[in-house]
Amino acid sequence: MRSHTFHRLLGLIGLFTMGAAMAIEEPSYDTLIAQVPFELRHYAPTLVAQTVVAGDMDAASNQGFRLIADFIFGNNQVAGSEQAAKIAMTAPVTVAPQSAKVAMTAPVTVQPQAGGGMAEAQQWRVQFVMPRQYTLANIPKPKNSAVTLIEVPRQYMVVHRYTGFNTQGRIQEKTQEMLAWAQRQSLKVIGTPQLSRYDPPWTLPMFRRNEIMVEVAAP
Repeated sequence: MRSHTFHRLLGLIGLFTMGAAMAIEEPSYDTLIAQVPFELRHYAPTLVAQTVVAGDMDAASNQGFRLIADFIFGNNQVAGSEQAAKIAMTAPVTVAPQSAKVAMTAPVTVQPQAGGGMAEAQQWRVQFVMPRQYTLANIPKPKNSAVTLIEVPRQYMVVHRYTGFNTQGRIQEKTQEMLAWAQRQSLKVIGTPQLSRYDPPWTLPMFRRNEIMVEVAAP
């Protein structure tokens, strides 16, 4: 069992290392407004693998990452066969505070619980975006029922991009900055703020790409 886990960890390291040498696929979007560090983006529909876990943000992120990484490494079944398949790693990996009042199919990635912020969240949804070659019809299905596949429709998203570590205080600060910018642009916020992270944990803080995002109504 230890050997099995060790080889999976080596595989994860290999995926991220390859990502440093070649472009990792990201969701498709058009940038409608760009005022660094803020953007208004129009995202194309995406397919995501997700799981819901309990705990603080760091513990939930790690547990959720392992569950979905296990799925993309081969704990799955190809449609119409008994075979498994490896699925390419993409970016970002997202973790969302999850409220019992928010449906699992809601198109959000990092969102505070209803009536609270990230500091109060005790349940989180972790998502990986799946490569564009896959649809619900042709993607291998998870064998672990804790992992589900969800289609996310087109979205307009306000995005605040920054580097460094993600402490709860810093996330709150960036969230307020993003919401203030959206208000200045006369954009109507219809979702809850979410966090996306694009880099492996050993990336130096100055090179880390983080994005606080929120869904808005069509401008």
